[in-house]
Amino acid sequence: MDFTRRPATLDDAAAIHQLIAAAERRWHGQVEAVPDAVAADLRRPLITLDLDTLVVEAANGELAAWAWVHGGRRAQVDVHPSYVGLGLGTELLDWVERRAREFGTDWLAQTVDDADKAGTELVRSRGYEVLATNWLLERPVDGAEPELSEGLTLRPFAPGDERIVHQVVQDAFDEWQPRRHEYDEWARTTVERTSFDPELSPVAVAGDEVVGAALSLELPGSPDAYVDQLAVRRDFRGRGLARALLTYTAQRAGRRGKQTLMLWTHSGTGALAMYERLGMRVRRSTTVYRIQL
Repeated sequence: MDFTRRPATLDDAAAIHQLIAAAERRWHGQVEAVPDAVAADLRRPLITLDLDTLVVEAANGELAAWAWVHGGRRAQVDVHPSYVGLGLGTELLDWVERRAREFGTDWLAQTVDDADKAGTELVRSRGYEVLATNWLLERPVDGAEPELSEGLTLRPFAPGDERIVHQVVQDAFDEWQPRRHEYDEWARTTVERTSFDPELSPVAVAGDEVVGAALSLELPGSPDAYVDQLAVRRDFRGRGLARALLTYTAQRAGRRGKQTLMLWTHSGTGALAMYERLGMRVRRSTTVYRIQL
């Protein structure tokens, strides 16, 4: 089968999303990827499209596979289910490893859906080792009211909250993420996305200080509501604020006809047990694999 290869452009974002959606339908029976996620990733400051992306097109013009490298440390390879078994995954894995070496980094990580047996077998056969686990968690939506400690209030995200919410999120995530995301990079992948949903993104306030937030993205046509980031300032933890933020979001999502509230958590955060205490359960998982270059 003949294929052509070229760097990705922003115009490819919709087709790449459809490729990812096709794989999710094959593995899970439904699409959970946010439609504008690929466009947000392609706009990340550390990505040069001509150098750090590669798309593979079939002779009929369909996007068969794609790959990208972010900052030399993180990569992603996706193959359309119709083209699995033709060696495209191996080819793109070779490409991302070569590109990572050009950055001069000593290791490379990428995430594989645990339902992707072919992808899992491929990375393991090449010496990739498990680095971390990601879990997609869910809870039913209901009409419960959030309970707050005295002196705390919740309100929807509003213009002007961007910088302080960024600080709250990054301060919280510094405990586990490998590097701090500066405002421009963070904003492009959260509050500046077309899918960002301010009404389902509560901000927790103590006095005149923002001390927590749950940032949500809209999933058009989906029965799910999706929290992309949840953060509580360290000195306000242990006061039920995470539960209140999720309850607020679930309540308002239910008013829109949503059935479940979901979010991803990472094994590095140590937060899985907390979320389970808040009534969430694992829907599915992915594994982050790493190789020494």
